[in-house]
Amino acid sequence: MYDYLIVGSGLFGAVFARQATDAGKKVLVIDKRPNIAGNVYTEKIEGIHVHKYGAHIFHTNMEHVWNYVNKFATFNRFTNSPVANYKGELYSLPFNMYTFNKMWGVVTPEEAAAKIEEQKKEAGITEPKNLEEQAISLVGTDIYEKLIKGYTQKQWGRPCTELPAFIIKRLPVRLTFDNNYFNALYQGIPVGGYTKMVENMLDGIEVRLNTDYLENKAELDALADKVIYTGPIDAYYDFKLGTLEYRSVRFENEILDKPNFQGNAAVNYTDAETPWTRIIEHKWFEFGKDDEGNDIPKTIISREYSSEWKPGDEPYYPVNDEKNGKLYEQYKELADKEEKVRFGGRLGEYKYYDMDAVIDSALKFAEKEL
Repeated sequence: MYDYLIVGSGLFGAVFARQATDAGKKVLVIDKRPNIAGNVYTEKIEGIHVHKYGAHIFHTNMEHVWNYVNKFATFNRFTNSPVANYKGELYSLPFNMYTFNKMWGVVTPEEAAAKIEEQKKEAGITEPKNLEEQAISLVGTDIYEKLIKGYTQKQWGRPCTELPAFIIKRLPVRLTFDNNYFNALYQGIPVGGYTKMVENMLDGIEVRLNTDYLENKAELDALADKVIYTGPIDAYYDFKLGTLEYRSVRFENEILDKPNFQGNAAVNYTDAETPWTRIIEHKWFEFGKDDEGNDIPKTIISREYSSEWKPGDEPYYPVNDEKNGKLYEQYKELADKEEKVRFGGRLGEYKYYDMDAVIDSALKFAEKEL
């Protein structure tokens, strides 16, 4: 009945579905959730588009990806400028001259660079062997202790000395007053929310929700010539080689009867004692306005708690260490032998993907496949 059965309506699945349909293929998209859009799903509550699975800020340097998403949504001018809260002291993120001035009272870039160099020398680090050493060599001891250590250990559930250095290599450090976290040419949030954007991608395509592929595999496989699977690769093989590890995130949402809780979309809590990693105030992704451009009298916040993934939780971040890398390679060998199934996306490839990279990956895959 179908050329392709697409398992999962997140970005990878939706982009492939669109490309295949436009190429004249008949596709069926299924999702075990009651909604489309995977982890970029936004739900409208009190006039606010709530990012149900954590903050998603679109940013890219890939012009073809930017042009592609703009076919399905108009993007606002949102710039990601998070704030770090360390026991009530507020600092700018990314680390920039505002951060260094607040931390050390330095005024010029030269003074800031000298301070970092001095602390790096004191720590005696030449070749960083772990995340702690890498962070100190980038920003010095004070910033590491106050703004990185507690947050990172909450995020990963492991001491910074046990985490690989590469995790923090892309940390933006600037000797300017630039508060834009992402160094990306294109950036913003889709007006009307991500769900609407994915809805536009899936326009005219058959979608079945509340449909669990792995529970109904034989009958669903029989419907299509090929399957594009975007779920966890280890679950597809019933974990027969072992379970890949993830970090998960739990959200506590609150509707508050006031127009403004923290004055910013994201505030990171960087001390070890505060149990949550950050608080998201969703209305500031859209400048406090609803779809009609009116001020919104209420606000919605989400406290994020990072946790070790266990079966039944939502898998978010692959733990890309050596042990999991080897296990993934074994699953990939099995996947490469499949004749009618292709694996894609964050869970299918066990890869930490930004949104633009998922879309780029799906477009390249579609071009090759179709």
